[in-house]
Amino acid sequence: MKFKFNRIYFIYFLALLGIEILIAIFLKSGFIRHTFGDYLVVILMFYFFKAFWNVNDITIGIVTLLIAFTTEFLQLTKMLSYLGLEHSKWANLIFGNYFSIQDLLAYTLGILTVTSLDIKKRFLLKQPIK
Repeated sequence: MKFKFNRIYFIYFLALLGIEILIAIFLKSGFIRHTFGDYLVVILMFYFFKAFWNVNDITIGIVTLLIAFTTEFLQLTKMLSYLGLEHSKWANLIFGNYFSIQDLLAYTLGILTVTSLDIKKRFLLKQPIK
């Protein structure tokens, strides 16, 4: 794994972070908040990792998906209670508080989208896939 800062991917990350913050502030329920937000969060994470590490897109996609799935499956436990964070608004917002198969599907579709787009871009630009 090579550390190499990429400004473009960091800008993508910041833009998605801004969108996620706006969703969290202004939408309290519904498809955009609960499903599309989960779809976007893995893309946000993917671009965050791409901003700092020059690693194969598929590897970053798998690592991102594993982190998202682990976080989702931890929601089956009382993780936040064990950590004393069950009343923390931010902990509940970031880690969630209930398990959903729909979230797993949103994560998977998000990673498939971003890795497909990144691989397609490299193919069109005739760059090697990293």
